Amino acid sequence: MPIVRVTLATGRTAEQKQEAAREITETIARCCNAHAEHVYVVFEDIAPEEWTVGGITVAERKRQRGET
Repeated sequence: MPIVRVTLATGRTAEQKQEAAREITETIARCCNAHAEHVYVVFEDIAPEEWTVGGITVAERKRQRGET
């Protein structure tokens, strides 16, 4: 029973997560010889203001790069 945890900054749509879950499930099933129906994919969304990289929040890094 493989469990895959995916941590992302908030902002992905349900459709994007569904596509990612499908791809992750197929890959784990193929590479780990697991049944797809036993592969669990858990998404955890973190607010960009609560996640830092190099001491700078992801939100600030995005602002610095001109991203929204």
